[in-house]
Amino acid sequence: MPFSTLQLHPSLLRGLKELGFARPTPVQSEAIPPALAGRDVLASAMTGSGKTAAFLLPILHRLIDRPRGATRALVLTPTRELALQILEHLNGLATHTPITGAAVIGGVGMGPQEHAFRTGADVIVATPGRLLDHFRAPYARMSSLEYLVIDEADRMLDMGFLPEIRRILRHLPARRQTLFFSATLPAPIVELTRELLKNPVRVALDRAVGPAVGIAQAVYPVPQTLKAPLLVALLERGDLHDALVFTRTKHRANRVAQFLVKHGVKAERIHGNRSQAQRTAALAGFKSGQFQVLVATDIAARGIDVEALGHVVNFDVPKVPEDYVHRVGRTARAELTGDAFTFVSREEEDDLRRIENAIGKRLPRVMVPDFDYAARPVAGLEIPRADRIAAIRQERATARARGEAKKQGAAGRAPAAHPRQAPLRPSAHRTGAAGSGGNVRGRAQRRRRR
Repeated sequence: MPFSTLQLHPSLLRGLKELGFARPTPVQSEAIPPALAGRDVLASAMTGSGKTAAFLLPILHRLIDRPRGATRALVLTPTRELALQILEHLNGLATHTPITGAAVIGGVGMGPQEHAFRTGADVIVATPGRLLDHFRAPYARMSSLEYLVIDEADRMLDMGFLPEIRRILRHLPARRQTLFFSATLPAPIVELTRELLKNPVRVALDRAVGPAVGIAQAVYPVPQTLKAPLLVALLERGDLHDALVFTRTKHRANRVAQFLVKHGVKAERIHGNRSQAQRTAALAGFKSGQFQVLVATDIAARGIDVEALGHVVNFDVPKVPEDYVHRVGRTARAELTGDAFTFVSREEEDDLRRIENAIGKRLPRVMVPDFDYAARPVAGLEIPRADRIAAIRQERATARARGEAKKQGAAGRAPAAHPRQAPLRPSAHRTGAAGSGGNVRGRAQRRRRR
């Protein structure tokens, strides 16, 4: 069934054709018609199923002929990477329309985002925390909002964003169309849908927890201390060409990337401790081929869309089966094929069994020829917790010592006041420090306004 059967605006069909999309995915076929009709939609579909276009296309269709200058659609997402990915999709689909979009995310300056609010970008794609930051200012008003999308709702739950979502809802008009997308529907998410949605059309695809068709999955048993050498060996053998590698922690992501670079592999990393500029540059470099390997924590599991990504490597076995599905779902997208390799140490066998029980099959085990599984262990990738705490305490103690030294130096340079010198403004002492400070602040504020 081609996209033309969905009665979309010709400008959108032109954009779809130029992007190479010939026919809708199942979730698009089921979600777009009721969304075009103005119905609320509750869609449960796994990552990589085409959910982004499923909510963008009906919104763009209905916005094309609307007056410009007011924000009419808001898309809430859990991560910055996913917000930027959605905005990229929006710009591609709307390239032949007058519709504008903007990302409102943390880690970057608020000035351009304020401009998007003031000028009325048609669609704002936002992460909850930064959106609430803007809502403190009078310019961030959404009285003209008509469409709300909550994407990756279960990931929002995992990241503790549900209270923020409820606070955001207080700033939005009650009369609106809501499109709700989530890979899974745990109890708190179901409760939220009851609060948000009015007689929704339910779209439930791929109810069984499992990776997309087209992903070749394999398990590589290996001692924990030899995972990094095994990754290098697979890259040197050509078993991996480009790879998105997932680690359990930010520290391990840093050390895996460093190990790869030390062994001649062009690699970068992306995680929550890196600035937005660093994360954007790392992802752009990976997409362009500048980096062969991108090492990431689960912050990227639902926010990276790399065309024709060939390999995903679970350097560490995820604790939750759903996280495994989302990680490996970064490959074999849009009905392509890809490989998902999982490195499993003896300590992680129980986690692997839970994943295999969830997806309903035992994954094949692979031993790499000529790899020395009895080799001398490499240095640990994870800094022991006690060492990390000691380093943090030492850093804080050093900072305090520097601060005290600066204070003492400043006190030594300041001229001593005469002990019998009368105060310059005795009235300030009678009226109190707060009153005096308030007058000074008032004058300063008036000067700033001028």
